[in-house]
Amino acid sequence: MSVLSGKKIVLGVSGGIAAYKSASLVRLFIKAGAHVQVIMTPASKDFVTPLTLSTLSKNPVYSSFFDKDEENGVWNNHVDLALWADYIIIAPATANTMSKMVNGNCDNLLIAIYLSAKCPVYIAPAMDLDMYKHPSTISNFEAFAKYGNIIIPAESGELASGLSGEGRMAEPENIISFLEKDIEGKLPLRGKKILITAGPTYEAIDPVRFIGNHSSGKMGFDIAEAAANMGAEVILVSGPTHLKAKNQLIKIVRVTSAEEMYFACHEYFNNCNVAIAAAAVADYKPKNIALQKIKKTENTFNIELEKTKDILASLGEIKKNQFLIGFALETENEIENAKLKIQKKNLDLIVLNSLNDEGAGFGKPTNKVTFIDKHFNIEAQDLKSKEDVAIDIVNKIISYYA
Repeated sequence: MSVLSGKKIVLGVSGGIAAYKSASLVRLFIKAGAHVQVIMTPASKDFVTPLTLSTLSKNPVYSSFFDKDEENGVWNNHVDLALWADYIIIAPATANTMSKMVNGNCDNLLIAIYLSAKCPVYIAPAMDLDMYKHPSTISNFEAFAKYGNIIIPAESGELASGLSGEGRMAEPENIISFLEKDIEGKLPLRGKKILITAGPTYEAIDPVRFIGNHSSGKMGFDIAEAAANMGAEVILVSGPTHLKAKNQLIKIVRVTSAEEMYFACHEYFNNCNVAIAAAAVADYKPKNIALQKIKKTENTFNIELEKTKDILASLGEIKKNQFLIGFALETENEIENAKLKIQKKNLDLIVLNSLNDEGAGFGKPTNKVTFIDKHFNIEAQDLKSKEDVAIDIVNKIISYYA
């Protein structure tokens, strides 16, 4: 899966002959799993039609601040479009458009979006070789570097003027490759390996019955996605759940019981930088498992239980340089119990949630957590989606390695 998958991309198309390549570029972005919003300068519509780019991107194409064709008029909010984007790519970027970008000459929607951008901006120049080498163009490149914008170098070859040399816009495939390598190289968890547990465990009573819990596994899977999106290689040890991973950097190891999860974690832990125990592991399991289905004969039925192996504590005992994160789901004396767990299991950070908090717990899309580190610094969070909580947890890891 491409690092561009799921990313929101504003593709700016300016008025040069290389605009015909923008159709292929849009197609490649969509193939990579990105969401694409095309913004065209008025002049670019002389080279490629908005209908083509709209069809390929599956979104309307914007080229002006105000859609005059609408009966009541619609304002295309450049600020909203700029803030929506994870990345802005200007391809092709003509000498005229680059000059406007550098000097803040805001006479069209694309320049307004660029000037409002908070995200990384990539620029793929396209012009004749003399224009590409002109001192004013070189000066613009230097200005973009100061602004933190990234130039995708032009390629050499036959130009529209009939000359041959540097100035051709990079081919769409090369633009995609450049973006993927540049983005991947800047991901803060690139090179880190993270072990995560998720979901419930099922402890067999007989061939058809088990002891389990209501964990959906969503919190662990969300953490895995957030970590992988930051470049980490993730080993996700998951109990029984219908959830699937989207990112190719996530390796799922499916287990059923606490015993299986214990051995899977110990198989991978020594080679990991971080371990996050988000699974709801059964504390007890039946001491004896019936080989045949137990018949309903008596009014009462007793099952003798024994403790399962404490996965988190066992990892805390053998950890070396790993950053170890545990979860605590409490119903009373939450802070005190979480602090004891940090000490007892040799944790660096614990994520505490309470069933007393509305919106927290199993089977819900939200969670309300409190972070407590090994120095007992307490950081309470507001109720958030589990996706946002996952990002907060990953940011703790990023801060640890910063």
